[in-house]
Amino acid sequence: MGQIIAVGVITVLAVISPGADFAMTIRNSYLYGRSAGILAAVGISLGVLVHVTYTMVGVGLLVTRTPLLFTVMKLVGAAYLVYIGYKTFVTKTQVQIDLSSDGGLSKSGALRTGFLTNALNPKTMLFVLSTYTQVVSADTPVVQQVGYGLFMSVAHLVWFALVALFFSHQSLRARLLRRQGVLNKAIGTVLVGLGVALALSPSVQ
Repeated sequence: MGQIIAVGVITVLAVISPGADFAMTIRNSYLYGRSAGILAAVGISLGVLVHVTYTMVGVGLLVTRTPLLFTVMKLVGAAYLVYIGYKTFVTKTQVQIDLSSDGGLSKSGALRTGFLTNALNPKTMLFVLSTYTQVVSADTPVVQQVGYGLFMSVAHLVWFALVALFFSHQSLRARLLRRQGVLNKAIGTVLVGLGVALALSPSVQ
């Protein structure tokens, strides 16, 4: 029971801590609508499962002990965040968006942005790895380990779906879109800043 509570507390704190996934969900939700925001949340939760999968088979430990491999992963993730941040920053202001629809970004594109944000994020990798190393031992049943991973994924899905629902609310979205020039630059700056900080962070933590 203590292990389950520990996983729950660590996961909730990690999920609600603002980061690239939070900024990406807001970006998709207010620019492209509720469906795009929720699909980004689904992609984020699937990205968590990528880290859970290789952590369970021991690759996560190898990555953290191999600076070159970790650095490559870190730089790829950082480059992706900088790229999306730059595109958001330079987006033409006052884009006319029909609030009665969720057009502007394909379903696969919305899902992909969420998935890549977390799948390429070493911060998520370290969260999953550190949590597993704290609560999983050689005696922990595989079913229980899988349960931990599914809980992490579902927790991300629920939280970011709520974020998407909030920021895609029509009246709020209308107000945000009227200020989209400032918001695009703010969100773009956050994403670029996170990418640069990630690139400059130590290769071994």
